[in-house]
Amino acid sequence: MSDDRVVGIVLVSHSPDVAASVAELARGLVGSGAAVPVAPAGGAEDGSLGTSAALIASAARSVDRGAGVAILPDLGSAVLTVRAMLAEGDVLPPRTRLVDAPFVEGAVAAVVTASTGADLAAVEAAARAAYSYRKE
Repeated sequence: MSDDRVVGIVLVSHSPDVAASVAELARGLVGSGAAVPVAPAGGAEDGSLGTSAALIASAARSVDRGAGVAILPDLGSAVLTVRAMLAEGDVLPPRTRLVDAPFVEGAVAAVVTASTGADLAAVEAAARAAYSYRKE
């Protein structure tokens, strides 16, 4: 898969700082893989804590390269906002998926997997598999 058809990743957090930091971490751990478009969509439009459909939609459009977009939300209203946007049908790019995964570990797995040229299903599976990562 060419770099211009890589899966894009959107990280939705209630905090602009958390979304940006997790995006930076995930990009930094890619190594020599292809550049992956990753966009944080954190907080409300005024920069405060919250969730913004407008920021999510903008982030999703900015990372869409035609191979699909994986959206990883942190919790609560971020999940509900993405679900509502997907239900509307025309707000997000085609082939956009809400990915149920732990936020940090899932983001890293998604970005690293996307950097190999994997398709959207593989990126989603890698992020979901992060639920099984053990730390003991």
